[in-house]
Amino acid sequence: MSATLLQTTATHTVVGRSSAEISVKGRWSRVPALEVSDNKLIVHGKRLRQAVVLDEDWLEREVSDPELCVRALKDHDSSDLRADLFTFTQKPPHTTPQYTYPFEWDSVAVTSTASFKDWWDGLPQATRKNVRRSQKRGVTVKVCRLTDELVKGLVDLNNESPLRQGRRYYHYGKSFDQVRRDQSTFLGRCDFIGAYLGDELVGFLKLIYRGQTASIIQLLPKASHADKRPANALVAKAVELCNSKGISHLTYGRYNYGNKGDNPLREFKVRNGFSEMLVPRYYVALTRKGRLCIKLKLHRGLLGILPRSVISLGVAARNHWHNFQAIFRPA
Repeated sequence: MSATLLQTTATHTVVGRSSAEISVKGRWSRVPALEVSDNKLIVHGKRLRQAVVLDEDWLEREVSDPELCVRALKDHDSSDLRADLFTFTQKPPHTTPQYTYPFEWDSVAVTSTASFKDWWDGLPQATRKNVRRSQKRGVTVKVCRLTDELVKGLVDLNNESPLRQGRRYYHYGKSFDQVRRDQSTFLGRCDFIGAYLGDELVGFLKLIYRGQTASIIQLLPKASHADKRPANALVAKAVELCNSKGISHLTYGRYNYGNKGDNPLREFKVRNGFSEMLVPRYYVALTRKGRLCIKLKLHRGLLGILPRSVISLGVAARNHWHNFQAIFRPA
């Protein structure tokens, strides 16, 4: 269960064109970036080029001056930073649109952490039992530092299976140094939470603080110890931490992914107290092509365009294919 998106390990003080390191599908690369005020903009996509705010889901503040970003994207003359549209969002719990740009609603999984008791009392009885079951079966949950021992435990967690949630797991097979690099992002404002059975790491959660909001960037339970419910215990600890720090809301990725509909990850979020919060995501056309794509809704991607029945068939076919590959993959 991972909510990991683009991450950065380097900051630059140069105003204007610079670069940034990003992680896509578990692999790091350096890409061109445009620095505007206190934000970095990068461009992705081939047919439809979209400019986005680097690490937007993990930043402490929203875009401070979107109009300045729009002007900078239109005025620069670099081909590798040319975009058809610029998209940015507001940060939960700010749900009232603040700008006049065209927008659509982003579906975010959010739970209130203002009161741990209220969160706990609002959980289904089965979830509360799972947290208690985790404790009774010997799992201890604690905040950790990024030590060699934690990294070794994460390497073991990553290598448990090449598939997670029916998909290829991009962190499978990574070395000690690669895992440490992955986890070295946002060190000044994050906590690592480990679930341990004795000395064995059986679950991991990385929590990023963003002012009055915190976000789960990664939740990784060990499938071989699923009966001990480490994932439920980790979420409970994350809520407890947020409450102790005076943080009002905790987010865990998307609630709905386009037209995908019900899925095991969303069910897990619901059982652990998360609900849907709709926040505005703005789309600003920078070219004629961008205006056309927005009009035709092509900016939504396949999950936002295809019918739910087609998406379900595609997901099932993908899962069958990955399972078939796993049968013949060398041990």
